[in-house]
Amino acid sequence: MGVEILSNALRVTALLSGEIDHHTAAAIRMDIDSAISAQQPKTLRLDFTEVSFMDSSAIGLVMGRYRLLQAWGGQLEVVNLSDRNYKVMKLAGMQSLCMLKRKDEENESD
Repeated sequence: MGVEILSNALRVTALLSGEIDHHTAAAIRMDIDSAISAQQPKTLRLDFTEVSFMDSSAIGLVMGRYRLLQAWGGQLEVVNLSDRNYKVMKLAGMQSLCMLKRKDEENESD
C-alpha cells in the first residue's frame, strides 16, 4: 500500500494505491494527517484510483480525516472509487460526510 501526497494552496490530494486494511491503514493515516495538519487545506481529496482492495479500515480512514478537517472547516472528497468500493462507502453512510465519486464520474484532472 502506498500513498503519494500532492498539494497546492487550497487542496491536498492523497493518491492511494494497493490494499487498505488494518495492516496498512495506520501508515496511510500518519502520512495524510501530517500533510493536512501542516497545511490545513480547504479540501482533502482521497483518490482511490489505484486501490485494489479495501475493508472497513478504509471507512475508518475516511471518517477520521473528516473529523480532522472539521477543526478548520475543511471539506473531504473521496474520488475515483470502483463500483464495489463506491457501494461500500454508500452503505457506510459516507455520503453524509463527504462527496463520493466513482471512477467514471471523476472528470477533474487537477
